[in-house]
Amino acid sequence: MSENLILGGPASGYKYEFRSDGVYFTVYPNVDGERLFELSDMRQILRDCKILDYDVGTLSRTMREANGRPQKIAEPVQISEEALKAAVGDEVFAGNEEEEPYARIIVEMTRDRMKATIRYDTRDGARLPTKDMVMAALSEAGVVYGINEDSIDNGIRSLTPFVAAEGLPPVPGENAYIDRKFDLGVQGKPIIDENGKADYKDLNLFVLVKENQTLAIRIPQTKGTPGKNILGEPVPAQNGRPCPMPEGKNTKVVGEHRLIATVNGQIVDKGARISVDPRLEIKGGVGVQTGDIDFDGTVQIKGDIEQGFSVKATGDIEIKGSVNGAQVTGRNVYISGGITGADRAKVFAEHDVRTAFAENALIEAGNDVFIADIALHSQIRAGKRLIMEDKHGQITGGHAVAGEMVSVKIIGNSSFVVTKVSVGVDPNLQKEYQALRKSYKESKKKLTHIMQTLNTLSKIDVNKLPKSRVESINALTRSQFPLAGQIKRDEKRILEIETQLQNMKNGKIRVSGTIYPGVRLSVNNVLKSIQTEYKHCSIALTAEGEVEVGTY
Repeated sequence: MSENLILGGPASGYKYEFRSDGVYFTVYPNVDGERLFELSDMRQILRDCKILDYDVGTLSRTMREANGRPQKIAEPVQISEEALKAAVGDEVFAGNEEEEPYARIIVEMTRDRMKATIRYDTRDGARLPTKDMVMAALSEAGVVYGINEDSIDNGIRSLTPFVAAEGLPPVPGENAYIDRKFDLGVQGKPIIDENGKADYKDLNLFVLVKENQTLAIRIPQTKGTPGKNILGEPVPAQNGRPCPMPEGKNTKVVGEHRLIATVNGQIVDKGARISVDPRLEIKGGVGVQTGDIDFDGTVQIKGDIEQGFSVKATGDIEIKGSVNGAQVTGRNVYISGGITGADRAKVFAEHDVRTAFAENALIEAGNDVFIADIALHSQIRAGKRLIMEDKHGQITGGHAVAGEMVSVKIIGNSSFVVTKVSVGVDPNLQKEYQALRKSYKESKKKLTHIMQTLNTLSKIDVNKLPKSRVESINALTRSQFPLAGQIKRDEKRILEIETQLQNMKNGKIRVSGTIYPGVRLSVNNVLKSIQTEYKHCSIALTAEGEVEVGTY
């Protein structure tokens, strides 16, 4: 097939082009009056040319638009100039494309001079311009950068507008941002152990940090990279924006970009501010909805602590409700309600414990225990004082121990329930002493065994033993030294405690109300059983070392 056979032209008002890549149809704008041909005429021409497989819709739309732009309506066909003349006659054959004027090239640039688009004006002619003509038009318009020759090569194949050049857009700098070194997304999700089992008593209600721990790092902003427009002019880039450090309560900025905690506590992230709260507030109670609580700071609980759960804190613990068969450990423990739990309730305080009442409970405090109402069948150990001077102020059953003083209203009851009260010996010191004596005895026994074994082995030629056996002997030899050091430290501490226990001679029991028969007292390890009822009295040791019931 000959290249670019043409039927019609601007004078005819239409044009068929038989190109190597397909059949193209053009309808020119009508400027002189009515169009002299109809759609049926154009279809008849295609039939005469033996072209039956074409896009009727595109043919019809091209007729309606009449914009002078060629539209592809069919795939390539094999047809010669002679066959074309035979089909439609010499009077309608327009010859080759060189006889038609070129379409005028229009270079359109965007306002920011970042893109140049080539459009064609076909009012004076619809002949496709060459690449050199397009390049010249771009140069005349001042376009010198970002010219896309591949796009131009494709664009000159039709009168369809195309992008001929694009500038290099500037790359804005990255904004500064805060890289948080914690994940609050784990809150409220149970801990998964190494076996994949969820622990629903540990629900991660808060994220804890230590003093001086890094909370966040500020990643600084970066500078932008300039671009260039199609005129070759530089285009400035926007630099990244800075951001402030999210310094909040109990946090501080170290250097320029690091935020650290200044106290132990839980992280409170409000977006613009990261704080550390040394207090934990539980709106309700502690149970299945919260799991166990283990907090590095102060804890306030608005409700009860349910059976089987625990609350542990390095700071004070304030409980508005009761402790029901649960375990509580803190610096000071304040319980608005009471402590109950069939010997399951345990409260430990480094300093003081305050509660309304205790029933079948274990209470241990380094300093004082304050019980407002009554203590029933409970084990109470106060390093210094047990004070029960409000409401009933009654101890019945169980065993109450204080290092210095027990001050209550009533001990025992009218049913003569066995009740034990001891003063003059710090129960915590005594507990430490007993545990220390036990471990000291075990360590001495272990060291003796090691020495005997090494003595036996010293008679053997170790050069004849396997390497593994020699290594075991060396390890055994090394183990004796730290064990001997621990024994010396234990001996020193045991002597210190014994001296302290011997110096405790001022224990006193004060009863503002009644002490009933059945009560068993111990003052500085001197025992006395109460056989008769006493009122408004105090109990202490006499100079002769006897327990005496005297005036209040």
